[in-house]
Amino acid sequence: MTNKKKASSNPYFEMPQIGNSAPKFTAETTRGEINFPDDYQGKWVLFFSHPADFTPVCTSEFMAAASMYDQFAAANCALVGLSCDTIRSHVEWLQRIKDNVEYKGMKNVEVKFPLVADWRKEVASLYGMIQPNENEVHAVRAVFIIDPDGVVRLMSYYPNNIGRNMDELYRALIAMQTAKNFDVYIPANWQPGDDVIDPSASAKAARDQENKIPKGTTDHDWFFWTKKLSKRRVLKAIETL
Repeated sequence: MTNKKKASSNPYFEMPQIGNSAPKFTAETTRGEINFPDDYQGKWVLFFSHPADFTPVCTSEFMAAASMYDQFAAANCALVGLSCDTIRSHVEWLQRIKDNVEYKGMKNVEVKFPLVADWRKEVASLYGMIQPNENEVHAVRAVFIIDPDGVVRLMSYYPNNIGRNMDELYRALIAMQTAKNFDVYIPANWQPGDDVIDPSASAKAARDQENKIPKGTTDHDWFFWTKKLSKRRVLKAIETL
């Protein structure tokens, strides 16, 4: 495994920042060697770490992610996992999940996306996934959504004992794609088909229009305008990615 960025003297607390290029690395995975994020140019990527193989919370997460593999793929998003275990451990664990584990209606689940073997903790250090106050040995549950240009657009860190919501990560992905495709902002709890925020709302815009707002826009206050955006348009735009 080769890092393409030299770690600092205190690498456990170094992490990417939103808006910066995702740190590059080459690593062995359960699907062969990858050069990250270069191999995924033109795609969105959901890159997430978990503490260890053969653990229950991690198993539930990987089953949930694998069951949504096609859904993410349809949104032009690749999944890439990581833990500080070996390839052999990864392969045995994923096979065990497929052969033996049934959970919430999911069974015979095959993980088709790559799982990075990071037993030296090089990638975990590069991405700030190991945080000693939480766990000095394993990566915490970190999530990075990276855009088609290799830029970090979302970061999220969960404690080791709390599983992530894959539906929410998918929603966040679609929200980011929608914001980019339609030049809008996304309000709280948004789902495709809900109103979006018109970013042109401002005191100056309100004065310039003498309290008139664009057709189809709802004025909640001078700084808060929303407008309709159909679910069909949102999903159609995603299909063309």
